[in-house]
Amino acid sequence: MKHTTAAKLLAGGAACALALSTAFAQETSTTTTTAGSTGVSASTSSTTLNGSGTITTYTPGSDYISFRSETSAEPVKYYYTKSTTVVDPEGKTVEWSMLKPDMPVTYTYVKEGDRMVITKVTLTKPISYYKKETTTTTTTAP
Repeated sequence: MKHTTAAKLLAGGAACALALSTAFAQETSTTTTTAGSTGVSASTSSTTLNGSGTITTYTPGSDYISFRSETSAEPVKYYYTKSTTVVDPEGKTVEWSMLKPDMPVTYTYVKEGDRMVITKVTLTKPISYYKKETTTTTTTAP
């Protein structure tokens, strides 16, 4: 009976580890460059990470955007570059000017030294959801 309990615990632990690794999806790539005949090489490694949260700060013309993640109450600053893309849930490109605070998003980023650099921001709702239409009704008195 001891073997059965141990097997169940081991299987449960393996299932939890698999679920945890799926929840924190990441992709690692390593680039090695060799220079000249001396064989001097440099290696850099970057890990692509994913997150989700809500935009808290975005100022056009700045070099950063802040998100409040689902797991943290404090906003975190992420930098972006000219190659950072913003897309809607269908993958269509969205203009940066459409981003507003309180928009829920998912994002992909890499750590470059002590900075986190966004490579892609995906809106979780279509941009049409955020465009407000106003209607004006005019009533004339007899």
